[in-house]
Amino acid sequence: MLFIYHPSSGQPQLQVAGELYTYLFRVRRHKVGEILPFRNLTDGYLYLYRIEKVDKREALLRLVERRYEERVPPRSFHLLWCIIDPKRIEKSLPALNEIGVSKISFISCQRSQKNFRLRLDKLHKILINSCQQCGRTHLMELELLDGVDEVLKRYPDTVLLDFCPERVGCGGFVERVLVGPEGGMSPEERSRFQRCFALDTPLVLRSETAALSVSARMVLF
Repeated sequence: MLFIYHPSSGQPQLQVAGELYTYLFRVRRHKVGEILPFRNLTDGYLYLYRIEKVDKREALLRLVERRYEERVPPRSFHLLWCIIDPKRIEKSLPALNEIGVSKISFISCQRSQKNFRLRLDKLHKILINSCQQCGRTHLMELELLDGVDEVLKRYPDTVLLDFCPERVGCGGFVERVLVGPEGGMSPEERSRFQRCFALDTPLVLRSETAALSVSARMVLF
């Protein structure tokens, strides 16, 4: 773990309780006098706190230093992703965070299974844990959109990843890409997009494999 997340990081004092207290003082067994690194995942600063007092259920930490050490992805990439099984999304999310995806918009499209419901609070917790492990200093943005109409109204420059003659390597960087569900977009939805491209493979990919592949191509290469 490269740092510890606390939303109040940057304040002169921190009160630590609950799950974080249990992790730091029951699992990791930190002691009074030790210096711990914290971030709030909003401002790019690393805050160093000294443990001043540890009680049975909470601890008091005091700020001793702050350093501007921002780690951001090389490019801003927005992934739009038609909803699949939430368990598979949750499993893929840490890798997408490590790759450096800036934002994910989850879309309910015509071929999405309607019984799937995403819990953004759970996804945010997964992202926080991932940031603490990989060192990313800003939390990825998440949102829910209701269908292709809302996608194109908000983001008219979105490019569809689909079965097309154009390959992803031909057009260089694309800021926003929509990955459909398994089975692909409906013909009506597909016709709404002015541009689409495909990954350079003859194999059929799962939705999460396509999302990870196109994200890595756009951010890292």
